Amino acid sequence: MPRVAGHQDENGLLKRLGDAVRVARKARGLSQESLADAAGIDRSHLGKIERGERNVTLLNVLKIAAALEGSAADLLRAAEL
Repeated sequence: MPRVAGHQDENGLLKRLGDAVRVARKARGLSQESLADAAGIDRSHLGKIERGERNVTLLNVLKIAAALEGSAADLLRAAEL
C-alpha cells in the first residue's frame, strides 16, 4: 500500500489532527521546538504534522499527546475524528 501524504488526504483528516495539536500546544504555551523535544520527534516533522502534510503514526500521536500531558483520545476528540 502506498504512503498517504497530506496532499492525498481528500477529507482533511490530517489537517484536522494537526490543527488540534497546534491548538493544544499553544494553549500550553509551548513552541514547536519544545513540544517536539518533549515528544522525541524532529521539529520539522512536528511542523508538517501540524500543517497536515504528514500521515502521523500512532506512536507519534501517543508521544505528542503525552508531551501535551493528555491522551491520544483527547487529540482525536478535539479533531472530531
